[in-house]
Amino acid sequence: MDGDRTRALDQLLELTVLLGQDMAVGLARDGLTESRAHLLWVLDASGPCPQRHLADALGVTARTVTGLVDGLVDTGFVTRETHPTDRRATLVTPTPRGLAAVASLRAGQAELVGQLFGDVPEAEVAALVGTMDGVLDRLRAAIAAEAGGSR
Repeated sequence: MDGDRTRALDQLLELTVLLGQDMAVGLARDGLTESRAHLLWVLDASGPCPQRHLADALGVTARTVTGLVDGLVDTGFVTRETHPTDRRATLVTPTPRGLAAVASLRAGQAELVGQLFGDVPEAEVAALVGTMDGVLDRLRAAIAAEAGGSR
């Protein structure tokens, strides 16, 4: 029994590595890093927004977001624009190139779903989703407990 659990963990770790490698290659092809792509993903969901909102959504410092936005401005993925109601704030807005990059990310995600699960019966996918929900809940709880204990 423990052998199967250890094998399952080994498989999850390998899956994490393989997905990370695949993502890094795909993002590099689009001229992005994981952090910059995450910022674009947030912008796609929220629309133009102040850097403070992006920092909160990404769970990083304002300084980190400034660096990410600087890089995305320099490469043409976003612009900084004057906030219409707050002179102190600047809106980060995706450019057509930024919107195309997010569309490419969505297309890549759909393609990967097809590659990984296209011929897997729906019941098996549902069982996997249920199992992973439980695994992720336990991992999140363990991380939260560890973070709470280290204070």
